[in-house]
Amino acid sequence: MKTHNIYMLALMLAFILTGCKTSKAPVTPILEIPQEFRNAFAVSDTTTVANFEWEVFFPDHQLQNLITQAVKGNHDMLTALKNIENARLQLRQSKWEQIPQLNAYVNSSTSIPSENSLNGMSTNSLLETNHIEDYSLGFSFSWEADIWGKIHNRKKEALAAYLVTEEAKKAIQVNLIATVAHRYYNLLMLDEQLNIAEKNKALSEKTVRVISRQFEAGQVTNLAVEQAAAQQLQAERIVPQLEKEIAIQENALSILIGVMPADIERDGNILEMKLHDSLPVGIPASLLSFRPDVKALEYELEAANARVGIAKAYIYPSLNITANAGLNSFMADNWFNIPASLFGTLTGSLVQPLLQGKRLKTQYEVAKNEREKIVIAFKKQVLIAVSDVSNALIEIEKLREEIMFAEARVKNLQKALSNADKLFSSGLANYLEIITAQSSILQSELDLAEIKRNQLSAEVRLYKALGGGWK
Repeated sequence: MKTHNIYMLALMLAFILTGCKTSKAPVTPILEIPQEFRNAFAVSDTTTVANFEWEVFFPDHQLQNLITQAVKGNHDMLTALKNIENARLQLRQSKWEQIPQLNAYVNSSTSIPSENSLNGMSTNSLLETNHIEDYSLGFSFSWEADIWGKIHNRKKEALAAYLVTEEAKKAIQVNLIATVAHRYYNLLMLDEQLNIAEKNKALSEKTVRVISRQFEAGQVTNLAVEQAAAQQLQAERIVPQLEKEIAIQENALSILIGVMPADIERDGNILEMKLHDSLPVGIPASLLSFRPDVKALEYELEAANARVGIAKAYIYPSLNITANAGLNSFMADNWFNIPASLFGTLTGSLVQPLLQGKRLKTQYEVAKNEREKIVIAFKKQVLIAVSDVSNALIEIEKLREEIMFAEARVKNLQKALSNADKLFSSGLANYLEIITAQSSILQSELDLAEIKRNQLSAEVRLYKALGGGWK
């Protein structure tokens, strides 16, 4: 009879197992990624500037020092490292999910039944006492068979969550390095613009003195003096504006590197900063492995699929095995009387949810929808990544043309200013011509410094767009 029951139970279990199917893991969505980037200015191959370590990409020693400080001391980076450590602990814990639970326990209890109850009368007649004592010492064992991959999927989810934090840390570092570089180049630009403004201020002061002497000699009217003085004030007004911007940029950069606001060491001239001779961009498909934000969504998809598997596993029956063994006695005197006090139980149970089936199926459908949302987000992020590279490429290309015109304009205006100064000194040019020439050269030199900063920043944006900076 017992053998027959065992066979029947095994047959029922086999029938249930064959009737249930676990979900298959989805592959990474297949996207129609172009063979090359739009606006690419070189033949595409697998070589990409994202392979360059940031120490190689940024040769400026002062900038390297700032980036090193930022990577080590930035508070967002420190927070990311803590997130990675938490995820690592969760991953380590998930590896123990399938280990059976084993607990040791000691129990002592006393119950006093009613004297009019059957237990009370039996206790009084058999034990000649009005209470029952019970003493237990033993071990309890429980284990759930991972039939549907519930525990396995929890491990996969924990691993994916850990990898997501790793990519998040990389993304923070990429953004951090790019931001530090942008602010450093801003400082160099502001330094050059301040130098330009101070030289123009001195030139305007000289012009005011010359025109004032001409006014005293009766050669020009008071209007000429007033206009020259207005030009001088305009040049002087730019100086404190630039000094303010420099202080603000230094404070912002100090926060990025994790120190109190202070002066930022830097050397060199923005106009003398060398651009990269070549910037290989590789092929768009390389973004899937280099961009931390794209890679993180791949791991998010793996975690979401694991959650789908977990939600589906809860719909199916669970097989649990429990056991207890130890010493038990209703009298403390013979509690440790072995083997008389020894006991043991072994139980196997197969539990199928019934009334909560609707709730579990709803959770399963929600998990699938959440997975589809991540697929959509992944596709969107790939589009954004390709667009970021294309934008940086066109920016670099057009800035190369723009700076050619800007440099030519500065040279022409410098010649014009020199000629106007000579003509003005010899009385062959009026004060309006010299004032106009000074105003034009001031603005053109300020613009040239800004365009050069934009060139350097565009290269940084391309480096970031390709996923460079985390190596």
